[in-house]
Amino acid sequence: MDKRLQPPPSPNCKRRQRRCEWVFRDVPSDLTIEVDAATFSLHKFPLISRCGRIRKLVALLRGDSEGCTIELGGLPGGAESFELAAQFCYGVNFEITAANAAHLYCAAHYLEMTEEYSKSNLAARAEEYLDSVVCKSLEMCVEVLRHCEDLLPLADDLRIVPRCIDAIASKACVEQIASSFSRLEYSSSGRLHMSRQSKGGGGGGDWWAEDLSVLRIDLYQRVIAAMKCRGVRPESIGAALASYAEKELLRKPSDHDHEPRLVVEAIVGLLPAERFAVPLSFLFGMLKSAVALGCAAPCRVDLERRIGSQLDGAALDDVLIPSCGNEGDTLFDVDTFHRILINFSQQDCDSEEEEDDDLDEGMSLFECDSPAAGASPSQSALFKVSKLVDSYLTEIASDANLKLSKFVAVAESLPAHARTLHDGLYRAIDVYLKAHQGLTDQERRKVCKLIDFQKVSQEAGSHAAQNERLPLQSVVQVLYYEQLRLRSALMCSFPDEDAVKPAHHQSWRMSSGAVSAAMSPRDNYASLRRENRELKLELARLRMRLNDLEKEHVCMKRNMNKSGSRKFMIYFSKTIGLITSKAPPTAQIAVVVEKSHPKVDLFPTTFLPPQAGLDPQQLTEFATSDSWPPAAVD
Repeated sequence: MDKRLQPPPSPNCKRRQRRCEWVFRDVPSDLTIEVDAATFSLHKFPLISRCGRIRKLVALLRGDSEGCTIELGGLPGGAESFELAAQFCYGVNFEITAANAAHLYCAAHYLEMTEEYSKSNLAARAEEYLDSVVCKSLEMCVEVLRHCEDLLPLADDLRIVPRCIDAIASKACVEQIASSFSRLEYSSSGRLHMSRQSKGGGGGGDWWAEDLSVLRIDLYQRVIAAMKCRGVRPESIGAALASYAEKELLRKPSDHDHEPRLVVEAIVGLLPAERFAVPLSFLFGMLKSAVALGCAAPCRVDLERRIGSQLDGAALDDVLIPSCGNEGDTLFDVDTFHRILINFSQQDCDSEEEEDDDLDEGMSLFECDSPAAGASPSQSALFKVSKLVDSYLTEIASDANLKLSKFVAVAESLPAHARTLHDGLYRAIDVYLKAHQGLTDQERRKVCKLIDFQKVSQEAGSHAAQNERLPLQSVVQVLYYEQLRLRSALMCSFPDEDAVKPAHHQSWRMSSGAVSAAMSPRDNYASLRRENRELKLELARLRMRLNDLEKEHVCMKRNMNKSGSRKFMIYFSKTIGLITSKAPPTAQIAVVVEKSHPKVDLFPTTFLPPQAGLDPQQLTEFATSDSWPPAAVD
């Protein structure tokens, strides 16, 4: 060998000498191959007999009598793959495995080691191993795919990746079918059915999910897409995606990995379209990751839509999504949760429209009036979500950066009939008023309008009546409904005395809430209309009684001016006591308000002379106004 062609000594000379140990040394080397940073001193005849590419390059350098040097740049697999290919040319035995099959196949095509130059060449041997060995095993296909990550796009052009992906999808589908057949059993009646253990999602045929988690996201994405086309169960795909996301997002990223943001977006794009195919906790975890990583808007919108369709199964910790942490932001992402509530409300409205269409198409009246129709899943979901929203509002109410508009928007996201009890909403508003003491009176009245004091319990009503943070108008409403509740309780205690009274008084009975969970919005609207008419009649009787009291007041004033006797004063005091004891609940509210708020001049008592600056007509105007008591929609 010419000394000019020998490589200079370097720290890797031992490594290069080890690579040439299998070359016979009784014949001088006449060909030098350079691959990356390695140099191989070989012979022309063994290589050109099987490698078409080297044969062509040697033919171009035939005029050099001192020897030739060939540089192979971009060889798939680098020096390791070329060493195995050279050993094959020299007739050295070695084993083809799943770890080197893809590199050998790509290197064989790069070196043109095909049947055109020699029978049973390296390309044919590697392809035979891929078809007869690798594609028969799911684990070996996954390993080959993992080693193809640095061979793209050549591995795609040579159809190594598509063949392995199709084999994995076929094996997973076969495993699923075999697992399903193994769980079939006969019932006592002789019918064949699936065992109960296999009805809940995944199953024993989903062991491949762990094997697929070692793939890079681009290849994993193609494998899952192929499984969907093959008909693999959505539950199995959802479980595999959850396992992959957990491992991929928690491990330390390397130089060859994709950004975590792209990984999240890819996984969200692979989620099955079925409603309960993916656990709700996994969806919330992906949404929190998407918010933290700043994923694209379509990714977050898709997650919000999926979560909104099954929000009734969420817990408080799930919906507490941390915000991005910008200055002036709230601690939790309120806007994201608000959009989720909007998706839930729209889904609920769509389900109600479908139910209305079913009624129009011929559902019988017996089916509509059945208990099952009243206790529909939609109403049950609304009740659960309303409790979740109230707990969420209570949790975020103490945030100093939470604006009133966002608080009100979240509270108003659900329809009016969703809350059967307003204790949770009252608690959240009380916490918000305590944390935001700089609110104006108008803002406090705006947030308190969210509460329907007919639907608060007795304990919450007692607390609200003594709550100094509530506006005066809200306190009056609480006391009014407490008086109505007290009157209903007295009527129930003496049924014989009130037997002749109309039955409409029973509508005021509010023990723990006004509307039951099974009452539909249409029935609730009719009930409110009846109560509105009854309230108007009650106010009309109140006006008549006030007119009588005014006339009696004028007569007593004239008698006092004419006579100053002691007997008449005694008679006057007894008359006042009798009138007060028979006064309606509206007149008694003023006494209670004066005790709880002594500095507030609510409205004058109608039993004092007009010279004291007290107008009896003010009570009538205040009691008959639109704001108190709140009139139902007519």
